[in-house]
Amino acid sequence: MRIMGIDPGIAIVGFGLIDKQGSKLVPVQYGCIQTEAHTDGAVRLKMVYDSMVQLIDKYKPDAVAIEKLFFNRNVTTAMAVSQARGVLILAAVQQGLEIGEYTPLQVKQAVVGYGKAEKKQVQEMVKLFLHLSAVPKPDDVADALAIAICHAHSQVLLQKFKEVRKP
Repeated sequence: MRIMGIDPGIAIVGFGLIDKQGSKLVPVQYGCIQTEAHTDGAVRLKMVYDSMVQLIDKYKPDAVAIEKLFFNRNVTTAMAVSQARGVLILAAVQQGLEIGEYTPLQVKQAVVGYGKAEKKQVQEMVKLFLHLSAVPKPDDVADALAIAICHAHSQVLLQKFKEVRKP
């Protein structure tokens, strides 16, 4: 199963693709989509959308995992990120992809085993899980890979629940 993790944003969208091969997680590609700060908001959203469609077309994920937003103090930033998150989800849904949504707490729990883990701990675990030589930069990229790892781990649990429920 190929999973695309997405850390939504308007200036930087982190993405990470991993292949789940049995219990092994293999990095496929990771990076970020960036938009310029002084560009019109609607144009930036179109850039994010178009870039995501291109990534989906190129790497053909089976599922997309995206971070759920938590409200912060900067309402303007939260609104812009929410809009970007919407176009990212739209790009995936239009391709018929399964969507998984995870809170930062769920991601930390799945990757580190502790929901209040620090960002550096999450980054180091991403590096270890995927056998990378360095922590991916910028932070948004490491976060996207962590979200993909969270989805991979969640799928294992969902499969076990399905097996238990079978008569």
